[in-house]
Amino acid sequence: MKKAQDRITTVQTAVIVTNFILGSGILTLPRASVDMVGTPDVWLSVLLGGLVAIGAGILMAILSKMHAGLTIFQYNQQLLGKWIGGLIGFSFIVYFFMTASYQVRALSEVTQLFLLEGTPAWAIVMVFMWVSLYLMTGGINPIARLFELILPVTIVIYLLVMFMSLRIFEWDHLRPFLGQGIFPVFKGIRSTALSFTGVEIILVITAFMSNPNKSVKAVVIGTAIPMFIYMLTVIVVVGGLSADGVLTRTWPTLDLVRSFEFPGLIFERFESFLLVIWIMQIYSTFTITYYAAALGMSQIIKVSIMKCLYALLPIVFFISTLPKDLSVLFAYGDFLGSSALYLFIPIPILLLMLTKWKKRNKGAKDDGIPKL
Repeated sequence: MKKAQDRITTVQTAVIVTNFILGSGILTLPRASVDMVGTPDVWLSVLLGGLVAIGAGILMAILSKMHAGLTIFQYNQQLLGKWIGGLIGFSFIVYFFMTASYQVRALSEVTQLFLLEGTPAWAIVMVFMWVSLYLMTGGINPIARLFELILPVTIVIYLLVMFMSLRIFEWDHLRPFLGQGIFPVFKGIRSTALSFTGVEIILVITAFMSNPNKSVKAVVIGTAIPMFIYMLTVIVVVGGLSADGVLTRTWPTLDLVRSFEFPGLIFERFESFLLVIWIMQIYSTFTITYYAAALGMSQIIKVSIMKCLYALLPIVFFISTLPKDLSVLFAYGDFLGSSALYLFIPIPILLLMLTKWKKRNKGAKDDGIPKL
């Protein structure tokens, strides 16, 4: 039974989902999606990819609320057995801590390039990880409360920066509409759907919800907000730089914001604002993925979560140092996205079918009991 201080509300659940999804995708999605689609219609691929993510999230939320009070690390062992369920649980743990290492490496790359030039990567990473570890030692409730503070600030500042970017926006960069047909749009769904990886956290945090029956509502809202932000991002970035211009830039969103200024204001350049909120979102994504990995390990091998939090720290740091350059880092991110599709779609479907089958069998047995 979870303690009262470990309970989170429906709003907090939706906020956690949103913060998980809004990681490095804000800076990388325009280039990755345009590279796959090849036309200005990439925003349609983002819309369809978001709808796919919402559908997958609903499936996971339905599964989780049928096992209220348990995380996927616990109920998959009940459904599949200790060994098979434990093996699948460990695969989820590996996915979560590898995602955490990817996020922290992306943070160090961008921070070194735009903010702290010449600062050793290890110094940036270690400070970031220790601050996150301090938050995680308090449990899920402090994490949720901090995320509630971070998200509104992120949305307000991000919308402000995006609307300021409209001064260099040109509608002609988004035309012609469906000039090469609908096929390129469908081709880009997979790459855009990868940017919505994060809905899978509902498989873990539903166990902490004070009202798990509202998990579907939480995951729909939590995914719809990033879908709107991602659509706005690709529309403004492609409209400002053109599809061809996006392909020539590593961080097109940052380059867009750096391409205009407002003389006479206290702040003439606004990329620092964008970087600040992006760092907060990376912090959120890193924290919840790291916490999910540590929680899963503690529940599977039956040790305290504090031991797991400290034990994973050097592992995550070591993995974050493995990519040698940005091309390897982006390939690493694509691999994680593809892994999420294979882990968090077929396995929840299987577990949902097993859950319904067991409930049906249990109901049939109960009906067969003679009543006194």
